[in-house]
Amino acid sequence: MIKNNNKSKLPILILIIIVSSYFLINFTLGDSRFHNLKLLLDNEQRQLIKKYIFPYKVISEQQQLITQQQQTNSQQSKILEYLKNLNLFESDLNFKKTNKNIQIIKNSIKLSNNKSLEKYQLKEGFHSGINNPFPGSGYIDFYDNNLFVLSSLGVLVYSKNINEENILKQIQNNINEFIGLKQFEKSNKFSLKDLLIFNDKVFISYTEEIKEDCWNTSIIYGDINYENIKFKKLFSPKKCIHSSDNINKGFNAHQSGGRIISFDNNHILLSMGEYSIKYLAQDKKSVNGKIIKINISTGEFEVISMGHRSPQGLFFDKENNFILETEHGPLGGDEINLIEVEKINQDKIQNYGWAIASAGEHYGRRSFENKKIYEKYPLYKSHSEYGFIEPLKSFVPSIGISEIVKIGKNNYVVSSLKDNSFYFFELNEQREIVNLDRVEVFERVRDLRFKDNKLYLFMEDTASIGVINLNEN
Repeated sequence: MIKNNNKSKLPILILIIIVSSYFLINFTLGDSRFHNLKLLLDNEQRQLIKKYIFPYKVISEQQQLITQQQQTNSQQSKILEYLKNLNLFESDLNFKKTNKNIQIIKNSIKLSNNKSLEKYQLKEGFHSGINNPFPGSGYIDFYDNNLFVLSSLGVLVYSKNINEENILKQIQNNINEFIGLKQFEKSNKFSLKDLLIFNDKVFISYTEEIKEDCWNTSIIYGDINYENIKFKKLFSPKKCIHSSDNINKGFNAHQSGGRIISFDNNHILLSMGEYSIKYLAQDKKSVNGKIIKINISTGEFEVISMGHRSPQGLFFDKENNFILETEHGPLGGDEINLIEVEKINQDKIQNYGWAIASAGEHYGRRSFENKKIYEKYPLYKSHSEYGFIEPLKSFVPSIGISEIVKIGKNNYVVSSLKDNSFYFFELNEQREIVNLDRVEVFERVRDLRFKDNKLYLFMEDTASIGVINLNEN
């Protein structure tokens, strides 16, 4: 009986020895502490054992090598990208110092509405963009029929007739005294945000580093001059938003706003983003997430609307006495909003609902991780049911909406970044959007102006000025 028991235990003992040996050898093959033991086998024998007896060990080691290489490549890519951006920043800023003119390359594209898009690509000075690291972002405006173009880094140029001239003439300026290489190095999101020429003055909005790593949207201005413009500060918020030390643990300078338009002889309007600090849009003590009216003589301001996320476009329709505002939603929910001018200065500020109501969703949607975000910021799909003003239009999915202009009686055009398109539309008597028509232009459109029945746009995938003649059949 005893012999039988021993026989039954023998296979178990052999199995234990084999398994133990398996893990021992496997362990020693990858451990430098067993170097002398491994010397009993030559390299070929060790590789054969690893290959045929312990294949998973080889796979594991290869996976580790691949992961390490991917991490190394990722780090190298980030370093190269940073150096590339840094070189582009320095290149544009050094070009600015030379005061050289910018050469342009002309070509033409046929659009789906049978209009021609004439493109004037800028060869120098516009190498760094706000969203695209390359080539560049820019803003346009007019003064005495001269076209002015401003880069996101402060290169300022103009042309008397871009169709007949092959260059844009550079204007020297002191913008770098307010935002320069120190800020651009931190992120290309820190940049100039818009250009307005009004009452013989040039107004520029920008992300100001008010304190170290603490930002908000400000305005500088200077007298118009074709040789050299000396800017000084007009408006700077008292409070700023720290890029890391903030209540939401989130910060995005893309959500800075910065659109400037004229309002009356004494005032301009400025859009203020909430920098991804959501509660600020509903905080009446904060300028962020608001449209504000600024006195151009004193810099004093008042809030005319609130509940905005990332306002991108503004247009004051004097004929109809309202303001059209566009803004980026989160994941979906880009909006076109109408602000009633006659309701400004009344007791209640017009409120457009962010971050309580939106047709979009928080990034990550309604996941378990987002439960607390939705409890605080539920993003109701109805604005009016919760006391807010409904948008004229919500885009789901988002189009990356940008500027908006009027092109005729109750006819408007809004441009887009992500969607690479224009949207033509009308407002009927009930102030509803009708006849919405999409026309693709194949590039991100950062800025838009309408003059002499022509649309002028800044296209940032090629750093080009586009011109579309609406008189063409």
